[in-house]
Amino acid sequence: MIIDTSGASSHAFVRHAGYRRMFAPGALTLGIFLPLRFYQGDMRALAGQADLVAAMDRQGFAAAWVRDIPLYDRRFGDAGQLFDPWTYLAYLAARTQTLALATGSAIFTLRHPVDLAKAAASIDQLSGGRLVLGTAAGDRASEFPAYGVPHATRGERYAQAVHMFRQLLRPGPAQISGPLGSLDGLELLPKPAAGAIPLVVTSSSGQPLAWIGRHADGWLTYPEATHTPDGPRRLADKIRAWRACIPDGGFRPHMCNEWLDLVDDADYPRTPVRSGYVLRTGRKGLIDLLGEWREAGVNHAALGIQHGQRPAAQVLQELAEEVLPHFPSHAGMPARGPQW
Repeated sequence: MIIDTSGASSHAFVRHAGYRRMFAPGALTLGIFLPLRFYQGDMRALAGQADLVAAMDRQGFAAAWVRDIPLYDRRFGDAGQLFDPWTYLAYLAARTQTLALATGSAIFTLRHPVDLAKAAASIDQLSGGRLVLGTAAGDRASEFPAYGVPHATRGERYAQAVHMFRQLLRPGPAQISGPLGSLDGLELLPKPAAGAIPLVVTSSSGQPLAWIGRHADGWLTYPEATHTPDGPRRLADKIRAWRACIPDGGFRPHMCNEWLDLVDDADYPRTPVRSGYVLRTGRKGLIDLLGEWREAGVNHAALGIQHGQRPAAQVLQELAEEVLPHFPSHAGMPARGPQW
């Protein structure tokens, strides 16, 4: 039997430092996807990245996002930040103070919920309650055979993993009986620092919109081609339809991500490149785009700068000085530093 557990309303995260740093109704904050430069066969591409993340923390960015890519498929040409997301988040937690630490996204179909819950609660405790857990069903079919998981079952398995994950993090010993495992009186420790971890659903993750409305603590989607005239309207319609599915009608945040080539010409127009996968623009175009997202109901923008030609430090500095003032992070609850 799987117990039905729905997403928490925003008041459940009033003491969660990462959630409070990133999200508030009617506002938009900025985060950065890692890696800052792509791995192309040489680990030196990641040299100095943690120093730049520490600088992001000081500069006032809301979040750093890490990917969960267990195996490299050359057909995708993207290995993420290479390091295991939990190991790397622990390292970044020790290098930062206020930056939310987000996964974009942990593959819930390929990991057992016990291991996911143990890793997530550990990072949340070590960071002082800064983990925002983006989750997904997995979009790389080539990885599934290595885990012995049929790709066709990913939607069903994702929903099962979310249910079990949430049960494991509840106070006290767990009583669980389901397709992914059974527990009788055993308890998973540690528990989250603030009692709960925000669980964000990425795209559909194989679920209908009504399920996402009931179960997600936040929703991460790709923008609806917002460089086109009707893009912002389509994005707003999508967010509005999701929020109409939230049972209590309370606030739950929406996030968008964009792969960005920020050029040094501030007036350079918003131009889709690489078949529309990357947006090339100057900072004025980016500020306009983020303003449109905010009006559409987006609460956080996760930007990837890997495709850019300029040095990462230079791009981050420009974002911090010229863009962040328009979309400041929230003070929220101060994070408790690691005490262990």
